[in-house]
Amino acid sequence: MRKAESKILSRQALVSLLDDSRQQNKRIVFANGCFDTLHVGHARYLASAKQQGDILVVGVNSDASVRKLKGTGRPVLDERARAHLVAALRSVDYVVIFGEPNVEALLEELRPHVHAKGTDYTADSVPEREVAARLGIQIAIVGDPKDHSTRDLFDSISKASHV
Repeated sequence: MRKAESKILSRQALVSLLDDSRQQNKRIVFANGCFDTLHVGHARYLASAKQQGDILVVGVNSDASVRKLKGTGRPVLDERARAHLVAALRSVDYVVIFGEPNVEALLEELRPHVHAKGTDYTADSVPEREVAARLGIQIAIVGDPKDHSTRDLFDSISKASHV
C-alpha cells in the first residue's frame, strides 16, 4: 500500500498518470469536496465513488476556495492536512488540490469516465453537469443519505463543550 503523501499529486503529474491508466483501459472516477474534518459521510461517499471504477481521484478544495464557500473560520484544517487525510483512505488512489469554485477545469484536464457527487445533489443540480455532458463524462450520485456534515459535527462539539 502506498503512503498517503505519495498519492497527492500536481495536476500536471496526475494528467500524465491518468493518460497511462486510460491506455490500460482503467475506468477513472473523480470525486471532490472540502473535507474539512473527515467524517463518516465522507468515507462512505468516497468508498461508494470507488465502486464506480478502477481509479478514484479526489479533488480537495484549496484553503482559499473553502473560505469562499464556507465562510469565516473555515477551513479548520489546512489544505495539505485535508489532502493527506483523504489520501489515507484505502478507497482513494490519488488526490489533487484545486482552487477554482467548481471542478469544471479539472474535468476538462483529467477527463474521468465518471464524476461522482454526493447524495445532496441530483443529476440536474450538479454544477458541472453541462461540462460533463459535453465531455461524455457519466455523473453518478453516490454515498449514503446526506445526514452528516462538518457543520453538524462542529455544532455537536460546541454543545458538548458547554455541558
